[in-house]
Amino acid sequence: MVASWIHLTGLADEVWFVPSADHPFGKVMAPFEQREKWCKALAADLGTWAVVTAAEVGLPKPNYTINLLRYLQAHLPDDRLRVVMGVDNLLQREKWFGFDDLEQEFAPIYVDRGGVTHNLKVASPKFPDVSSTEVRRLMSEGLSIAHLVPRGVLQVSGYFPEKQALQNPGADTDSKGK
Repeated sequence: MVASWIHLTGLADEVWFVPSADHPFGKVMAPFEQREKWCKALAADLGTWAVVTAAEVGLPKPNYTINLLRYLQAHLPDDRLRVVMGVDNLLQREKWFGFDDLEQEFAPIYVDRGGVTHNLKVASPKFPDVSSTEVRRLMSEGLSIAHLVPRGVLQVSGYFPEKQALQNPGADTDSKGK
């Protein structure tokens, strides 16, 4: 939803997805190859304006967003790069390496998200409160995630809403409605 909003409102001609090679705080993540596959499936659903790059893989670890953006900008000198981040990251700016430089050099597009309480003025609409933590929780409880995860990502994940509906008869897997 966020990528479509950015593209459709003209905030960017392209939206790049860059799966993280390594979390700076040591957070356990799915294997890089799987996350890259999910990003590619999402980009394929969105269109040619959605791009996936594994640029972070070759950068020194731990890598930080500011370093990645500087690396990309050096390789794309004619493009103006911006970073998209949830307003919750703005509220935690002290945890970010080089946040002031990031703001100055890459004009973040802050996205409002349900579940985050704040008094900041953000230009985006409030997007639903969807997080990887919530998706993992639902999956661990055997509940449907079809209403939270794009169809292409579900397919490459081996997740089948029809099978889930049999295990969770109350779940609505018809995303198109009637």
